Amino acid sequence: MTQLVSWNVNGIRAAQKKGFGEFLAQTSPDILCLQETKASPDQLDTALSEPDGYHAFFASAEKKGYSGVAIYSRTPPREVRPLGRREFDAEGRTLIAEYADFTLITGYFPNSQAGGARLDYKLAYCDAIHAEADRIVADGGHVVICGDFNIAHTEIDLARPKQNEDNPGYLPQEREWMSSFLEHGYVDTFRHFVSEPGHYSWWSYRARAREKNVGWRIDYHAVDRGFLDRVSSAAIRSDVYGSDHCPVTLDIEVEL
Repeated sequence: MTQLVSWNVNGIRAAQKKGFGEFLAQTSPDILCLQETKASPDQLDTALSEPDGYHAFFASAEKKGYSGVAIYSRTPPREVRPLGRREFDAEGRTLIAEYADFTLITGYFPNSQAGGARLDYKLAYCDAIHAEADRIVADGGHVVICGDFNIAHTEIDLARPKQNEDNPGYLPQEREWMSSFLEHGYVDTFRHFVSEPGHYSWWSYRARAREKNVGWRIDYHAVDRGFLDRVSSAAIRSDVYGSDHCPVTLDIEVEL
């Protein structure tokens, strides 16, 4: 059994001060994907840049203190690369790691921002990830796509859908993209196992939202449908603090 964990840490250095190291030691996943690291490796101490027992890979934004993703992997991937699109790689949004039985894509999907100011950029990124996944599957491979999608797909994926219909992350175009993505051969692994509302992965820091569980489910592990028989469980670790997001997990029956 192999465990993958994905977590938007909202600043890896900030998370380090809030128990990130203890979480990593206690959970000890086979692969940990991080989003919104807000740092490049040269800004990190060795506990983060070279964590004990892991091979570490980073994609950092050109803008300091912004965006960024990382992968910690106990087994070295065959290859690790960015998406290969300048407009997205400049913001450190993606890492793609190839393993023996699947390819892992971790992404920090853009926020479409107030009034949809970056909606076109967001949807272009979504389409680029979809195209990359399709290419991998067409070549006979399997794909796991994880990260902060910045999309609550359906009404049960956020606590107050009616109040958020015009807000970024729940715009009709974003939800339509997610529906199309899933209809074209991919599976939202958490929803494969859990159909009930009330499960969220992000909460505003305001108005005691987490205490009241007024949240959004915007962090995912998705797999191609042909890989679903390797998936044994998916979960949301809402008991883990240290960020405004919590980790999401995926257990798969593969050897790395």
